[in-house]
Amino acid sequence: MSQDIHPTALVAEGAKIGSGTTIGAYSIIGPHVSLGDNCTIHSHVVIEGHTTIGDSNEVFQFASLGSTPQDLKYHGEPSELRVGSKNIIREYVTLQPGTEGGGMLTSIGDENLFMVSSHVGHDSHVGNGNIFANSVGMSGHVTVGNKVTVGGLCGIHQFVRLGDYSFLAGGAMVTQDIPPYCLAHGNRAELIGLNQVGLKRAGWDSDSVSTMRRVYRKLFYGTGTLKERLAEAQQEYGALDFAHLFLEFIQSSERGVAQARSKTDK
Repeated sequence: MSQDIHPTALVAEGAKIGSGTTIGAYSIIGPHVSLGDNCTIHSHVVIEGHTTIGDSNEVFQFASLGSTPQDLKYHGEPSELRVGSKNIIREYVTLQPGTEGGGMLTSIGDENLFMVSSHVGHDSHVGNGNIFANSVGMSGHVTVGNKVTVGGLCGIHQFVRLGDYSFLAGGAMVTQDIPPYCLAHGNRAELIGLNQVGLKRAGWDSDSVSTMRRVYRKLFYGTGTLKERLAEAQQEYGALDFAHLFLEFIQSSERGVAQARSKTDK
């Protein structure tokens, strides 16, 4: 199939446009952009910089992909933005490339939903199947796993990690890592338990969810230091893949993990 490019769209010489891709009225595609097959680029979209976009993505009006990152240390280096396939990128979303100080790359996986006015800052890395509600702000160097849900108006601090299947309630201000499977809310965000609904929707059986609850309680409400609790939990549950992922995430945290809500508040 050939492309369908509106006559008012500006597609620079050198841009690569995949088969079956549609580009709407007044959209601008830069010379170093590569669009995959069967993408839908609605009207008034700007895609520039060294940006590579996979197949079957849909980008809505007034989105900006690949523009200069909001980092005063950026000096025009040819850093990249790479976007996978089957993402939905709604109005006013901004996805920005990397910088020399952060690895030169911002990467987005597959099948993510970016709702209106959400932002992915420079040198961030987003996995697959995530949902970012309206006006989510991700600062530079943020890492997001898979199947994460981020509520509207959440703010994610630089260098924070969001683990697989975590869930952030609307308005959460996140300054420390959120481990896999956890629910968090508040300013500053604290952990309030496991994302049990999300885990069951993902196919977890009741026994696995119950086991993960025991790991969570042992780690955040057990006795001894965190280092001691981590060692005990690894010895008791580390053979289970899902528990090992959870514990390894916490052990590898550089910013520290968000605090769990106190027992008196449960």
